[in-house]
Amino acid sequence: MLHAMIMAGGGGTRFWPRSRVKRPKQFLTFSGDRTLLQSTVDRVSAQIPPERTWVITGEQYAAETAVQLPELAHDHIIGEPEGRDTAPCVGLGAAIIGKADPDATIVVMPADHVIEPEQEFRRALHAAEQFVADMPDKLVTFGIRPTFPSTGYGYIKRGESAGTRQNVSASRVEVFKEKPEFPQAEEFVASGNYDWNSGIFVWKPLTILNELKTRKPEIHSVVTRIAAAWGTAVWQDVLRASYHQAEKKSIDKAIMQDAAADGNVLVLNAPYTWDDVGSWLALERRNPQDANHNTVQANHCGIDTSKCVIVGDPKMLIATHGVNNLVIIQDGNAILVADRKHEDRVKEIVDALKKSGRGEYT
Repeated sequence: MLHAMIMAGGGGTRFWPRSRVKRPKQFLTFSGDRTLLQSTVDRVSAQIPPERTWVITGEQYAAETAVQLPELAHDHIIGEPEGRDTAPCVGLGAAIIGKADPDATIVVMPADHVIEPEQEFRRALHAAEQFVADMPDKLVTFGIRPTFPSTGYGYIKRGESAGTRQNVSASRVEVFKEKPEFPQAEEFVASGNYDWNSGIFVWKPLTILNELKTRKPEIHSVVTRIAAAWGTAVWQDVLRASYHQAEKKSIDKAIMQDAAADGNVLVLNAPYTWDDVGSWLALERRNPQDANHNTVQANHCGIDTSKCVIVGDPKMLIATHGVNNLVIIQDGNAILVADRKHEDRVKEIVDALKKSGRGEYT
């Protein structure tokens, strides 16, 4: 049976100051009245019912997750005692789901993506499920054809064809490359042989756990020990006592790069549009611009202002004169002004605020 595992533990620091420690990005709305987390569940609800839907989030966000997703059982919301990146998160989710349903297939999804049209995503998910049924020893990822040379995404080099399911093609992965420098990203895009890594995966629990056992046995040992306690009276105690022992590592670096080199990874050619809503420039991609190429979601008065992203409380006035290529964000007690070329480094401000003892602004 197909299960959904949603990763919702990130802090969304590149969306500061709207995304804060107490209410990170996955709990915010960016269009419509559903949050990014709710929209992620909505996207798969036609294929995967609540009893096969799981969310792994921060311990401090478990209560809010339950409020936003009241249809989920309490024990399907796993609160990490601390963030250990995606390899321990994925491993723990696979071990728990595998314990609940040994025949499961899992789709792993971050909680903060925008995908359209949703029926095309569901078709691709059905195809991925069929690929895994036919080749249960493979790890399947969803690749997005790049539209610009981003240094914020991982890249996947497509190899020979692995066939077609549901009219969705897949290729064997030759190289799984984490976030390159800009010149290399330009080369990848120009070659036409690379996809962006969307961070969405489909696999069997035993397959990903075996990869983890082979490549990161310490992480495997920690997550399987914790999962063994799931559903028992000591579950939370074991989770809190053990989770910090898992190495802090991304699933891409821990597993996917080496697994791809060994021929164990397939990439689907995603038939939908995708945005990871990773930073403020995502608003520019998803909203119309004014005559001066500004994206404005604020009470704004601008003179000689162009190519800016401007967001603020409608009760506050943002006035600009003689500026361009800026990101200007007002939210609550904080204002961000950044060169758009460096908008992906906003998280450095959050780090600096914490180090300087001004955590109330984060």
